[in-house]
Amino acid sequence: MERRKFLTLAGTAAGTAALAGCSSGDGTPTDGGGDTATDTEEPTATERPEPETREGYLQRANLVLNEEAPWIFLNRQYSVYGKSTDIAWQARRDERIDAYAIEPQGSKSSVTITQSQLDSGLDPHDHRETPTDNIVLQAYEGLLSRDREGRVTNQLATGYERVEAGQVRFQLRSGVSFHSGDSLTKQDVAFSINRIVQSDVGGLESPQSDQLAGVTGAEPADGDSAVVVSSDGINPIVFALFASYCDVMNRSWVESNDTAYINSHMNGTGPFMLDNYEQDVEISYESYDDYYMDAAPADSLTIQAAGEASTRVNQLLSGETDLIVNVPPQNISQVQNSEDSEISAVPSTRIIYNAMIYNREPFDSPQFRQAMNYAIDLESIISNVLSGFADQTGQPTLEGFVGHNGDVDPYPYDVEEAERLVEESGYAGAEIELHTPNGRYLKDLEIAQAVVGYIDELENVSAEVQQRDFGNLAGELLDGDLSTSPAFYLIGWGNATFDASQTIIPLLTSDGALTSYSNDRVDELMNEAQSMGGEN
Repeated sequence: MERRKFLTLAGTAAGTAALAGCSSGDGTPTDGGGDTATDTEEPTATERPEPETREGYLQRANLVLNEEAPWIFLNRQYSVYGKSTDIAWQARRDERIDAYAIEPQGSKSSVTITQSQLDSGLDPHDHRETPTDNIVLQAYEGLLSRDREGRVTNQLATGYERVEAGQVRFQLRSGVSFHSGDSLTKQDVAFSINRIVQSDVGGLESPQSDQLAGVTGAEPADGDSAVVVSSDGINPIVFALFASYCDVMNRSWVESNDTAYINSHMNGTGPFMLDNYEQDVEISYESYDDYYMDAAPADSLTIQAAGEASTRVNQLLSGETDLIVNVPPQNISQVQNSEDSEISAVPSTRIIYNAMIYNREPFDSPQFRQAMNYAIDLESIISNVLSGFADQTGQPTLEGFVGHNGDVDPYPYDVEEAERLVEESGYAGAEIELHTPNGRYLKDLEIAQAVVGYIDELENVSAEVQQRDFGNLAGELLDGDLSTSPAFYLIGWGNATFDASQTIIPLLTSDGALTSYSNDRVDELMNEAQSMGGEN
């Protein structure tokens, strides 16, 4: 099966892993509902009947993944921002910083944002990182969008409907122009969708293809200003996908310029247009005068970066910037106690986890992977490292998302069980190395150090931390070759669709774009989930 169809259906049985059964805290096999084999007997169908709904299949997949432990399940990240009292703004759950929603106060007319890093290029279809998203979204827009609470809203589309199982239709807004002055057309929209999902369109094989999983193409509708989007199957979350992904580009502009130019210039329909771009230094914008809605509250916008959290905090307190990301817990009171700044925090859509590549020793043993989860005191990490600005996790899908399994709990801290499972795995004496970025996520290095500290306390495993440049680490994970990735790494994944499939498909199915895992049963469950209707 070709990769795109796999991502549409969340996989056939593309790869196998000989996985033994999970054990409960007292060492007895868990039933887990019968999706994984144990060393004793195969549960019968009556012990675990097949789910009847799409959400049921997603919940079952989360249960299997908890049992087989392809990750050390860590935490739901909170987005903790520091902001100047010179602006009015509230944090969003999806980590997007939409400058159109920032209102300068008093006589102030400009806004400066400081992130942990800048972009990896300005082509909105050629990246996977939130920092780049926050840069390109100021100038580019999609068919649909979301409000601060995650509800789907219209953007370049004024309406949308499911025409039949494999087709949806978007009615386009009139009077929209690109920053170049060209009017938005249905040909531009169809081209933008196809540039992401079809590798022979627009001079790009987009790393975002799985973000539109199931979408096979788009074409301008006959007659009116509309676009018809085709999917392979019913595509249960198609509108949720377009509310989070697929910025619209000007077809003639893309086809007239080379890759370097597209990555250093912008030509969108959004409220801000590019003023100046200094790669790895800063990017500045000015308000777009011909925007189809009200002009942005700010006349100008600057986005800059500071990798060190302390630098970002000092810039905020000194008035050099108006909004900063990832305020560390130890600096929160410092920001709150200043008369000129305050904290804005919200539980995000991002999960932080330690991936363990399933076919690399010692992580090819499910017992060893389970042991790593039992080895860490996650409650203590949340309390002492993150000062409570996080939630424990025990599955890939966050609470409040479609498919979250409320019956699955985080692994408890149990050193004896961890050591027993290590012995059972046959990997006693293993030496492992956890690769982690430093400064990309809230307290990422400190989380990694705490995890390694707990594992290293086991009598039969030793562990250490390897700090990595985030760009280099992400590059290794994005190249599609598991053999070039570190076997054990800390990474974060944001899911702006609020649906389990958009975490499990890319990260935990056999042919996922960023997978570290292969399990026939997970593939089957996701295949069934994606073949059934959803809420939209």
